[in-house]
Amino acid sequence: MLTPTDETELAEALRTAQAPLSVRGGNTRGMAGAGEPLSVAAICGVRLYEPGALTVVAAAGTPLAGLEAELAAEGQRLAFEPMDHRGLLGTGGEPTIGGVVAANVSGPRRVQVGAARDFLLGLRFVDGAGTVIKNGGRVMKNVTGYDLARLVAGSRGALGVITEVALKVLPRPEAAATITIEVPDAAAAVSALSAALGSPYDVTGAAYWPGRGALVRIEGFAGSVAYRARELERLLAPAGAVSVESDADAVAALWRDIRDVAPFQGKAGDVWRLSVKPSDAPGLAARLEAESLLFDWGGGLIWALLPEGTDARARLGPFAGHATLMRAAPETRARIATLQPQQPAVEALVTGLRARFDPRGLFAGAAA
Repeated sequence: MLTPTDETELAEALRTAQAPLSVRGGNTRGMAGAGEPLSVAAICGVRLYEPGALTVVAAAGTPLAGLEAELAAEGQRLAFEPMDHRGLLGTGGEPTIGGVVAANVSGPRRVQVGAARDFLLGLRFVDGAGTVIKNGGRVMKNVTGYDLARLVAGSRGALGVITEVALKVLPRPEAAATITIEVPDAAAAVSALSAALGSPYDVTGAAYWPGRGALVRIEGFAGSVAYRARELERLLAPAGAVSVESDADAVAALWRDIRDVAPFQGKAGDVWRLSVKPSDAPGLAARLEAESLLFDWGGGLIWALLPEGTDARARLGPFAGHATLMRAAPETRARIATLQPQQPAVEALVTGLRARFDPRGLFAGAAA
């Protein structure tokens, strides 16, 4: 395995590489692709943290847990709430901030604050020719040039190897609450969640967990959370019986379970992740005939547990959205593409970008 310890060594390794590489940080997603392993785990450490400016700069291999602990000590957090895939995928290792940005990993709070890429101020990466590229900056007022940072975020390593990221952080809230609505089915759940998200009560989480109900989270100052919880309880009462949980530990544990898809952990079957229009979610879920379901983002994100070897795209037929195969046996992955096939125009753009940033095909195995 190639194990560069800094950006210079990484650039040299890429310049001299003669065959495709399998780039990884913590390898917690198990999707590093084929090729000679190249780990960026040694390129780690917080380079700059300015709590007063709400910015942090960290090397790509920095463990996510350590970074979050450093932010928590200052009463701050990564607001986009990155998921921990290990329980769902049965993998080991340590999630890294570079991997989070490369896959644009975002949790339940995306409905309010946006995705990981929306907090990205800038980054450094090395392309397939071994060229170090810097884009963006370390402050929030940098708006010059092409926005390569957001192009690389979510590209899953197809355009280069991230070495450093600069992120905006936000304060941790004083209080939080979960409003649970007992609903009969997915359609009723999405209707209730849409009502909550369309309200003026600053919802930061909107999920449907069959058997537990439609779930709405609010966060902020204690007095504000109490007021908004009462108003949401009144607003959502027509949808079903409503209850409110205000214990901070219980609220945090519930939304961590939603973020990490805890209902599927340890269960046999293939895991699919669908990004769809929320109003389409109930109908698409019915077509899937899944063994288990979990909705997040008000229905915009569907997690589905299907029997091993099932092609979710074949069951769905044409639909507006994307279906990603997150967990399956190797023989299933050999038969079914991980990512949703792209429209010809988009595929042409992707091909052109990959040719520009990776002319020798070093990252050909990247799932992008």
